[in-house]
Amino acid sequence: MAIDGLGSALTIGVQGFQNAQNRANQAAQEIATQSVTNASTESINTNDLVTSLVDLKVAEVDAQANAKVIETASDILGTLLDIKA
Repeated sequence: MAIDGLGSALTIGVQGFQNAQNRANQAAQEIATQSVTNASTESINTNDLVTSLVDLKVAEVDAQANAKVIETASDILGTLLDIKA
């Protein structure tokens, strides 16, 4: 893998991780809002809650996958530096 490709992999991994973090934050906010809004007035809409929980889990898995991309790119960079030295 060329060094340029390695930098791209790191960039993509970081951007993907940040996107997953944003999705997780939004899903958590939706869960909190539904719980607070509906707790005092009526039962929580389970469809909305389930959708938000699924979104939160998808964001978690997405973050894990992107963390693995970052880890792999970092390992490759370390190997290249070891070979060069």
